[in-house]
This record gives sequence, structure tokens and C-alpha cells, in this order.
Amino acid sequence: METNALDRASLQILEALQADARLSTQALADRVGLSATPVWRRVKELEDRGVIRRQVALVDREKVGLSICVLAHVSLVRHNEGAVEQFERLVGTRREIIECHAITGEADYVIKVVAADMKAYDLFLQQHIFKLPGVASVRSNVVLREVKYETALPVG
Repeated sequence: METNALDRASLQILEALQADARLSTQALADRVGLSATPVWRRVKELEDRGVIRRQVALVDREKVGLSICVLAHVSLVRHNEGAVEQFERLVGTRREIIECHAITGEADYVIKVVAADMKAYDLFLQQHIFKLPGVASVRSNVVLREVKYETALPVG
């Protein structure tokens, strides 16, 4: 389902669910001006088509002891066979890495890493990232404060 294939009601449903995924079908129907059954069908269709991938709880990282957030720019050795696959496999297994993006520019990837403190981040680098033979360099930027943190996409 392409974005331009979504009608106004489906976009309103997405907006409402991004703000509060725990809305009942009836509450959602009230917000978008439809009855509950058509809203339930639309949500189901959005899920079936992969527009809604999953519903999650957003947790305050500092309240669960993850006080450090780092944006690490990772460069790989280009001539190392399998470096990309090995790095991406590691990314998929490490819970400290909460985002990973292949990027253009000086680095190959930017990863968002959360840790309890700088010692824990250093240990993560030493035990996991630096042990990969395909990693040429890592440039870390520690987040001082989050100015804006949104998960909702601007669909409406």
C-alpha cells in the first residue's frame, strides 16, 4: 500500500494510533468519525499490508538505567571480504544498538547505541565492534540531551 493510496480516514487512523496505540476500536472510530467495524477492518488491512508493522511501548531509557546514548559513525574496510555482512549480522544481534543506518559520506553506517555509562559503552566497543576485522574506524558522538525525539511519522 503506497502512501498516496491511503485515504483520509486511513491516514487519520495512523495518526491516532501513532499517538496512542492502546486506543480501543470504538475510541479510534470516534476520533476518525466512522463506526467501529469499518475502523477495525481498516486497521486489520493496514496491518496485513505492512503499513502498521507492530505496536510497542516507548520506554524512558534513563529510567531503566541506560543513561548514555551515542551516535557512532562506523567505517568499514572496503577490501575486506564479507565486512558488510559481518557488521550487519552483529548489528542484528546486539540489543545495545537500537538503530542502524547505512549512510553516504565519510562513514558507512551510523548506529545509535544505548548503555548504562561510558564504561559500558567502551566495553561494548572493545568486545564487539572493534573485534570485527572489517571495521576500519568508529567515531562516537555522545548525545548531551535529546532536543526532539519522535517516533510518529508525519502521515497526515
